[in-house]
Amino acid sequence: MNKEYEEEFNKINLPGDLKNLSISECRILCKEIRDTLIKTVSKNGGHLASNLGAVELSLALHRVFSSPKDKFVWDVGHQSYTHKILTGRLKDFDTLRQEDGLSGFCKPSESEHDAFISGHSSNSVSAALGIATAMKLNGDNHYAIAIIGDGAATGGLSFEGLNNAGKSNVNLIVVVNYNEMSISQNVGAIAKYLSNFRTKESYKKTKTIVERALDRIPVIGQPIKNTLKFSKDTIKNSIFQTNLFEDLGFEFVGPVDGHNLKELEDAFKKAKAMKKPVVVQVNTIKGKGYAPAENNPSKYHGVSALKINTKNPYVSKSDCFSTVFGRELTLLADSDDRICAITAAMKFGTGLDKFAESHKDRFFDVGIAEEHALTFAGGLATMGKIPVFAVYSSFLQRGYDQIIHDLAISNTHAIIGVDRAGIVGEDGVTHQGIFDVSFLSTIPNVTIYSPSDYDELKACLSKGIYDDSGIVAIRYPRGNDKDCSLKKDYISTDYELYENGSDVLVITYGRLFKEVSNAYDKLKTEDKSIDVLKLINLSSRDQNMIDRINSYKKVYFFEECYYNGSVSQRLKNDIANLCCTAIYDFVPQATVASSLEHLGLSGDKIYKKLNSEI
Repeated sequence: MNKEYEEEFNKINLPGDLKNLSISECRILCKEIRDTLIKTVSKNGGHLASNLGAVELSLALHRVFSSPKDKFVWDVGHQSYTHKILTGRLKDFDTLRQEDGLSGFCKPSESEHDAFISGHSSNSVSAALGIATAMKLNGDNHYAIAIIGDGAATGGLSFEGLNNAGKSNVNLIVVVNYNEMSISQNVGAIAKYLSNFRTKESYKKTKTIVERALDRIPVIGQPIKNTLKFSKDTIKNSIFQTNLFEDLGFEFVGPVDGHNLKELEDAFKKAKAMKKPVVVQVNTIKGKGYAPAENNPSKYHGVSALKINTKNPYVSKSDCFSTVFGRELTLLADSDDRICAITAAMKFGTGLDKFAESHKDRFFDVGIAEEHALTFAGGLATMGKIPVFAVYSSFLQRGYDQIIHDLAISNTHAIIGVDRAGIVGEDGVTHQGIFDVSFLSTIPNVTIYSPSDYDELKACLSKGIYDDSGIVAIRYPRGNDKDCSLKKDYISTDYELYENGSDVLVITYGRLFKEVSNAYDKLKTEDKSIDVLKLINLSSRDQNMIDRINSYKKVYFFEECYYNGSVSQRLKNDIANLCCTAIYDFVPQATVASSLEHLGLSGDKIYKKLNSEI
């Protein structure tokens, strides 16, 4: 927003005074908000296209309902930036996704207008139903409003919530924001089903025009209108048959033009008057108002930064762990038609886009449905295929039951590429990949690899596919490989010991090996030496390795993982003099470097700890 407009906007009582604005004033406000979104995301990174598409929707909701008495539950929360601005957070909006700043998702501890924490998809209907039910029990007649995108609606939890909510008889409104996109192009029957409702939008507009014309015809206008209404209902029922949401017990309103404030407000008022569960379908354009984002919503879904003048996101041209994983998997699949790749709506994020181009018939995007992806992988494996499921660490958490029941018990051979393992940065607490080692290590028939560089990643992938049995999880961080001074002439998939004749041993794995290497270099300048043990296979329990570790006078373990269930905790039983530095709580948003520093896991902090104790 321009400075003068921002100062005036901050003076009004938000969000209540939004109801006093005229439609023309609202349109001006929407333009100012879009300018603010582009300006802020260009500096801080974040979710751009989804928020640009939800500006009018957010404003209309706040003009019809009364937050925080009415509770807004934003699914994922990646389209809630306008909601944040409209609820008094404009003055801090430039801190979005920054350390100690505003979260990029909904966070009840940040504002009373954020009714439920968000970050992952498909939970809004269930949460809103719980809120609405509690309000009814308390004699509170306000509303719970779940705002869910058509991408998130592909998730299994949303179906469970809808199935339970339709017959609930509470003040629940589910707003389905249909924009044909989540991160990648939406897939599956639900996406197709919602798409069919776009034909209803043109049908509805034509119907309104005809009804208004008939209202102006004296005497015969109303009878003709009544006759047409009967015919219209008959035709509608024969063409569209039934509505899934109505079959589940909801009233259905829409589809509505998601960028027409008058239509939006009329639809929400109608839904509000029904006093029962209602689904409102809103059709929006992802990236609305910013042509590059409208034309390429996948590219502008989440950006690290943005060049406003050239209108291009900053895109690293160098490799990262995700792209190396995807490229190596594609090469292996070129000569082995048993290999199949699976993604849960994250083709680009997990580096599987090249595989999808080269092996279209063996690439499967299952939508936002990690549980299904894992069981689907199990089915593929029983028929001799080698399924490889690439998924973010924090999203894999949803599939814990399926890993146990549908894969581990039968010792089914499947590969899980655990992307974004460890600290991820500004996406914050809901996205940190710090639990995968802890929960995977509790399951039998699971082998966990944590390569520290690209060569190890390739070797672990090949070994996992061809030499191992059961479930093989290969975890790797967000970002790039980095050079370090500690190197071997060979590539191991088990462990590597770097010996310098020291009586002090440092153990680590994955990305932290580079941090330990930096500490090693600094200690050398102080004429102090350490031996370093790099673990690669985190599931291996080599007795010779345990005996060798116990020969050291002091042993330090640095681990980018939640401590309970970690490798260092397991080794505590075998190594008496082990000093562990791991993660002991949820990790808030900050840069990766800053988080590692705060956690005592940066090269500098590791150096200072060792330098003071050896």
